[in-house]
Amino acid sequence: MKLSSSLALAALLAFAGAAPAADLAGTAKSAGQFSILLKAAAAAGMDKTLSQPGPYTVFAPTDAAFNALPPGMLDMLMKPENKDMLKKVLGYHMLFGRLTTGDLKDDKSAAKTTIGDPVVLEKKDGAIMVNAAKIVQPDVAADNGTIQVIDKVLLPAKPVQPKS
Repeated sequence: MKLSSSLALAALLAFAGAAPAADLAGTAKSAGQFSILLKAAAAAGMDKTLSQPGPYTVFAPTDAAFNALPPGMLDMLMKPENKDMLKKVLGYHMLFGRLTTGDLKDDKSAAKTTIGDPVVLEKKDGAIMVNAAKIVQPDVAADNGTIQVIDKVLLPAKPVQPKS
């Protein structure tokens, strides 16, 4: 009994001294694999959204996912004249509300993104897919939402056309 009381006290002290949870932007930054996503959010003027109360769910492509885009696509998206297109692409990666993989009751469902276009969430071969992207790290909690780490960049069906 004395040991369990000591463990309980240690756990309570550790929790009390723990740093507060980070918002989506801080959580993504500390993960170290979302530098391109964070740069893109800043270029689109959406970086402040990731710090707002929310809650939001972000399907967050890793740096490797952005680097797998066709050659030149990321550079084109990041141009100031293509800000509207970049904003639409990033908005297609966000939902209003906190969605965890435990919330998925059906093998296949749709969720409306912040730009109004739906994504399809599907349980397939032991994985959870968002359109053609696989959730490789589910349910990363932030104080204003949830990050679902994905292995591909999602592209809306009708993106805004780039400016030449």
